[in-house]
Formats: sequence, C-alpha cells, structure tokens
Amino acid sequence: MGEALSWANSQLREISESPRTDAHRLLSHVTDREPSWFMANDAQALSSHDLRRYSALVWKRRSGVPIAYIIGSSGFFGATYAVDPNVLVPRPETEHLVEAAIEFLRRVVREQCEATVLDVGTGSGALACAIARAVPEAIVHATDISADAIAVAKRNARQLGVEAQCTFFTGDLTVALPRKRYACIIANLPYIPTAQLPRRPQSAGFEPVSALDGGADGLDLYRRLLPQLSAMLIPRALVLFEGAPPVMKTLARLCCEHFPTSNVTAHRDYARLERFISVRTGRVAHRTE
Repeated sequence: MGEALSWANSQLREISESPRTDAHRLLSHVTDREPSWFMANDAQALSSHDLRRYSALVWKRRSGVPIAYIIGSSGFFGATYAVDPNVLVPRPETEHLVEAAIEFLRRVVREQCEATVLDVGTGSGALACAIARAVPEAIVHATDISADAIAVAKRNARQLGVEAQCTFFTGDLTVALPRKRYACIIANLPYIPTAQLPRRPQSAGFEPVSALDGGADGLDLYRRLLPQLSAMLIPRALVLFEGAPPVMKTLARLCCEHFPTSNVTAHRDYARLERFISVRTGRVAHRTE
C-alpha cells in the first residue's frame, strides 16, 4: 500500500494541488479504510483486484476529473454529501454563507419567529441540508432548474436525516415555489463570466456549465433573481449571495438598488477576499467587513 500511494502521489503532482491527499482518498475509497490507517499499515499487501481499481481511479484523477466525482462524495460543513457530474462540488468558502444563515436563524428561533429558509439554485442541497442540520426548527425550501440536481439534493436530505425539514422544487429560480415569505434567502448562483469559464483538464472544467456560467459579467442570474425577492421576505429578513472578488462591487451595487433601505455588507473568506454579500432588510448602510 505504501508503494501504491507513492506511485499515485508522483502521478498526480502535475494535476493536483494536493496529490498526497488525493492518493490517500482514492485508496481509502478502494479499500474502505480510513486514510489514517495507511500510516501504520503501509507494508500491507494490496490485492491485484484493488490495485487495478486504484490504478484506474488514479489515471482518471490525472485526467483532471474532480476527486469528488470519482468517489461520489464531498465533505462540507462537517458532513459528507453525495455528488455527481450533475452538481457543483461544494466549496469550503461557501461554508461562510451557511455560518451566517445559521447565526441569524438561531436568533430568529430565540425570538419565537418562524425560521423559514429559501435556498435558490441548491445543486447538491449542501446549503439547505447544512442549515437544516444545524437549526432543527428551520423549514427549508430549495430550488434548482436541473431535475438531476434536485434528485441529488433529495438523496442528501434523506441520508442526513433532514428530509422532513427540506422541500425541493424543480424550476428556474423561484417560479416553482408556493406563495410563501421567508426569514432568510440564500443563493450561490453561477457567477463566472462566460469568457472566463474553466476548461478541461482543470477540475472545474468537468463541473456542469449551467452551475458556473453567469453570463457576460457573471451576474445574469442575480439580476433576474433580485427583483423577485422583496415580495418573498418577511420584515427584517436576511439575504445571502455568494460571488467572487471580481463581481462583488457590482453585486453589492445591485443589492443596494433593489434594497435601498437595507444594510448591504460585503464579507471576506478565509483568504480575506470578498466572497459573499449579506442584505439585512429594513436598515440603511453599505460597508465591507
């Protein structure tokens, strides 16, 4: 096993920023062992069957396929989510949105208000399920234009035990939703400008274009969503949008235009880059944290 890991590490150096981790995750998937087990058992023999499987997965990863698609799962906010090529692989940066939503919703619950949440463009359902797990009182609705993505999201809700809290709707943005008002609306919509879309063999080039392509300047879907939201929010609600540093200034301006009496704030990620916008309705301000 140690030799197999060493070989895989050498093969993945050119394609991966974390070849050693990838090598361990793939072998863990093949052998059904925790990666830490290999440290004390690197002299353990690998069967010819497992070696063939492992080699095939390493070459697949070497071609650029995201490791989450190869093993069929990805970690996010302390849980494991099923993923496939129909959905975006959850990013660590997106956990910031979940944290902000959870903090707000727990306060809503303490104030004995209904903790209603809408996740627009749910994909794998990672945001919706993570919020539901952390706030058991939350009622979560989630939408996606892709029926295949909704199937993945429903599967994750079942596996994580939040199926009763989460209802999923197939449709464009908010068109499939019932008439309801929400305390929190969260969206991680496509925000990459079309001309800058990643190409294979970059890992992101294997993800669905519909989950990445934000149009000419990256904000087409946000421009379509924003006019729909005012009628869907309870007083003193929270709206959360993810973006990328190049689009954040324009996204903040759009939010200010649609919520002129609200607090619009740009928040930074782990790398201190502006990553998401929060809108607290009913207050006036625009600042960066």
